[in-house]
Amino acid sequence: MTDSNPNASPSAPSMPSDALPPVEQHAQQYATVRNAHETELIEDYVELIGDLLTHRGEARAADIANRMGVSQATVSKMIRRLNELELVTSKPYRSLFLTAAGQEMAETSRARHDVVLNFLRTLGVRDATARIDAEGMEHHVSDETLAIMQRFTEQQERR
Repeated sequence: MTDSNPNASPSAPSMPSDALPPVEQHAQQYATVRNAHETELIEDYVELIGDLLTHRGEARAADIANRMGVSQATVSKMIRRLNELELVTSKPYRSLFLTAAGQEMAETSRARHDVVLNFLRTLGVRDATARIDAEGMEHHVSDETLAIMQRFTEQQERR
């Protein structure tokens, strides 16, 4: 079995799905997933805080715990981490607020989520399933794939 050329053009014949990719490509695939795992929980929290601020006017730890399905202690630990990363500001017994960096992350994460969600709906995936699937996929999709998903969705909407 031979490795395919990683520099081949997109129109070149693709490698059989059961073939191993070239070593460098394989390593990059796993590195990309590891990097996504490192940031996805942070992005989920920041996105939820942004959504709560937009739709409810406040983001309280209790609301975050309920919506994430975790304990308030878990939320408290993450809030400390988000504070250290300068993504949120908080005061005891008060609502959370996003910093400029947190707001930017929330908007980017929400936009990515919406593209994936709309793409899945366009494919005919039931709304409940699409929402669950989009929650994980948004963190693992490249900008290239995201752009193609967006184009496909827009093309289907014009039909």
